[in-house]
Amino acid sequence: MKKNQKSLPDHLSDFLDWLDIEKGLSSKSQENYNRFLKKFLDWLKSNNLEDIKPHELTTDHIWKYRVFLSRRYLPKTKIPLKKTTQNYYLIALRSFLNYFADRDILSLPSEKIKLAKDRDEKQVSFLNLEQLEKLFSAPDISKKQGLRDRAILEVLFSTGMRIAEIVSLNRDQIKLSPGIKELEVGIIGKGQKARTVYFSERALSWLSKYFKTRNDDEKALFINYRSKKGASRRLTPRSIEKNMKKYVIMSGVPITTTPHSMRHSFSTDLLNQGVDLKILQEFLGHKSIAATQIYAHVTSKKLREVHKKFHSFGK
Repeated sequence: MKKNQKSLPDHLSDFLDWLDIEKGLSSKSQENYNRFLKKFLDWLKSNNLEDIKPHELTTDHIWKYRVFLSRRYLPKTKIPLKKTTQNYYLIALRSFLNYFADRDILSLPSEKIKLAKDRDEKQVSFLNLEQLEKLFSAPDISKKQGLRDRAILEVLFSTGMRIAEIVSLNRDQIKLSPGIKELEVGIIGKGQKARTVYFSERALSWLSKYFKTRNDDEKALFINYRSKKGASRRLTPRSIEKNMKKYVIMSGVPITTTPHSMRHSFSTDLLNQGVDLKILQEFLGHKSIAATQIYAHVTSKKLREVHKKFHSFGK
């Protein structure tokens, strides 16, 4: 690797280009990385280190920056930054170092940046099958809005899609035919990563019922029936979240249930059926298996149960 004489701040623009071209991140993700990384660059400046070169960065600098983050407070409060928020800044810095490695610029390895451990980290929120049925039964399917919402809930659980992915679906992507029992649809998910999602026979059945209420020319798969004339009728993530909160209260499932809980429920159900974490990674569209590891608690529990049931001295 070669030593580069440009200071760390001078690499910011090239780093953002790298995120765009090499990593395929959306403009919004690039904005977030820029914002998180500027915190580190501002810290360098406040410590008279703005001229530091990539190869001059040390683990001591990283440690002092971590201490700085741990002692930061939310604006106008005495509340310290959450561990998860601190990690956003550290992950951005990790990516900065990965950029140097990819460009053959001598610098500190990204593995030297350890993430903050959160002892209060929440467990993945998911619903069991009984709770799911209660939630699915909450919308009033005698009304077209209720039928639409039932179809949304069924599709969320069937496909494991993120809420942003489901609102981006178009009607012409769903090719329904009489007696169809399954459907594969290609989507572009987070980070512009392409993957295939799978619609169950049950989800397709509810979509078919929903389609019968549509007599419009709207492109979007899921629409808002109350949009103003001339405005886009595509349903927004906020609308789905608001409607789901209403159904959560009506059905009596845990109040913390959100559209993303359906993705967790999808994942947990597959793992309970014996699906491997690597396969689940493909279903979810995670770039790294590390992101899928949040579901390891499910496999760990099943392993404990198997060990207790079958091991000679397990009982």
